[in-house]
Amino acid sequence: MSNNNILCALACNLDTHILQAALPLFASEKVEAIEWSFDALFRIKQKPDWFVELLKVFSSANRLVGHGIYFSLFSGKWVKEQEEWLAHLASIAKEYPFDHVTEHFGFMTGANFHQGAPIGIPYTKNTLAIGVDRLKRIHHACECPVGLENLAFSYSLEEVEKHGAFLDELVEPVNGFIILDLHNFYCQLHNFKVAYEDLINLYPLHRVREIHISGGTWEDSRVRPNEQIRRDTHDDAVPEAVFELLEKTIPKCPNLKYVTLEQIGLGLKSAASKKQFQQDFLKLCTVVAQQNQQLNQNITPNNFMPSAATPAPASTPLEDVQLHEQQLALSKILETAPTYQQAQVLLQQSSLANTAWQVEDWDAAMLDTAMEIAQKWKGGFK
Repeated sequence: MSNNNILCALACNLDTHILQAALPLFASEKVEAIEWSFDALFRIKQKPDWFVELLKVFSSANRLVGHGIYFSLFSGKWVKEQEEWLAHLASIAKEYPFDHVTEHFGFMTGANFHQGAPIGIPYTKNTLAIGVDRLKRIHHACECPVGLENLAFSYSLEEVEKHGAFLDELVEPVNGFIILDLHNFYCQLHNFKVAYEDLINLYPLHRVREIHISGGTWEDSRVRPNEQIRRDTHDDAVPEAVFELLEKTIPKCPNLKYVTLEQIGLGLKSAASKKQFQQDFLKLCTVVAQQNQQLNQNITPNNFMPSAATPAPASTPLEDVQLHEQQLALSKILETAPTYQQAQVLLQQSSLANTAWQVEDWDAAMLDTAMEIAQKWKGGFK
């Protein structure tokens, strides 16, 4: 295999249903890399020996990548849990060296760590500075390339169209990369009725090092009659439309190294769902194999490591008190408002009104969806 070949990866966590579904794929040596959500084991004090061995095997081959969930990159206030998260990452990265580490874009709703769901932020100089500060800290902890995943959710078409450029600005100071989650992208295409070419060209595709594919759900909109909202729930098979996006997008990403299948264990309880998961992965491998045959192997890929001249993170983490207060206000409204109409009233009465958040322009259906997400996960992941 050429060093430039794209690798077929599985998101593989310590979950019985995922591991049962993935076992035949490992046995047939189809899995070329694994992605591990290293901060999802916060309730588990000791990992089973066989899982430790699995991590070590892939880490020793430079084919283990870390995917964070809980860091809350854009929280306006720095909290001790973020410091602890970085310390945990530093320890884990020494035990199982990662080929790269990623986190989700946004901040976590909910007052407590390990609770809430990732929600977007206004694209301002202040939020950009906080994001860069946090990315430098993540790199300092793991000492490997760092990247961010694009959001599945936005409040407005303008936000959707600006997302790619803002991601580019965020990762550039650390020569970071992007996970292009194509199901997240699919959600944006559907929910905002955008054409593929119009949106994909707004992303810095030269920074894509990993692609995610997954499934999700359709929900009848309570705001748009006879329409459905696409949600990134990771609990169903990969739609054919997402495989089509994969085939179209891989050739546009010259630094792509991994294509990763994600699904949560809750969606893999039946024998049929496990079989479908295996078929989805094998289809992923077929698409990747076809694309590998067409790769220009003479291109030297970006290693996405910061230059030696990149400044170390400041001794004191950057904070924004006003942003923190606005995030608390938004989280409370999303988690408690009984209707989107009431949420609109509360937003206009809050500190978010007439600010860079642009709450006045939020799509009502997307606000309603944000409330569903926040109210579902406000108690944490069970």
